[in-house]
Amino acid sequence: MRWITAPGFFLMANSDLHGNAPDSAVAALLLIDVINDLEFDGGELLLPHALRAAECIRGLKERAAEAGLPAIYVNDNFGRWRSDFREVVEHTLHDGVRGAEIARLLQPEEADYFVLKPKHSAFFATTLQTLLQHLGVKKLILTGFAGDICILLSAADAYMRDYELYVPRDCIASETPQQNEEALAYMERVLSAETTSGESLDIAAIAAGEADLTT
Repeated sequence: MRWITAPGFFLMANSDLHGNAPDSAVAALLLIDVINDLEFDGGELLLPHALRAAECIRGLKERAAEAGLPAIYVNDNFGRWRSDFREVVEHTLHDGVRGAEIARLLQPEEADYFVLKPKHSAFFATTLQTLLQHLGVKKLILTGFAGDICILLSAADAYMRDYELYVPRDCIASETPQQNEEALAYMERVLSAETTSGESLDIAAIAAGEADLTT
């Protein structure tokens, strides 16, 4: 995993992120809160939907990697303020928590990036924007949990930053299918997001900068 942890204003002064971001890509895959112990009220409701989504996310991540798109894990620390992302991964994998199977499916690889976030949005008080700028990213594929909270708020922040948005409907999950559908409908209607299934996304066209959304 590649560590992008310094405050954004330090990173912006260095054109190569100190050598930590050698990639260049028109699009990126965001995996939001997928390393998640689900040990909270409502986690038991989210689990079956999140597990199905995780299986779809895994396939999409493999296709994105083949197309040369970077994968960026944007993860809450879930109150573990003295931990880092590796410790969050280890906790989720090995401490007998609800989210262990999802973490096994979506365990980060060496080439992946990660950003820790303190609140719901992937952009709020994080270095994500700086990383995306250095990668040259213009299009974002949002996946993860929960669709009606962290995905929705991240999509809104991305839209206000003029990113083109893809939110594969089978690659996000909320506590209920209705909440998920309402979030998807809002992102499609208000944020101009493409909400087709992950399998239907033309990853090659997105990676080549050929897939343009119409508003």
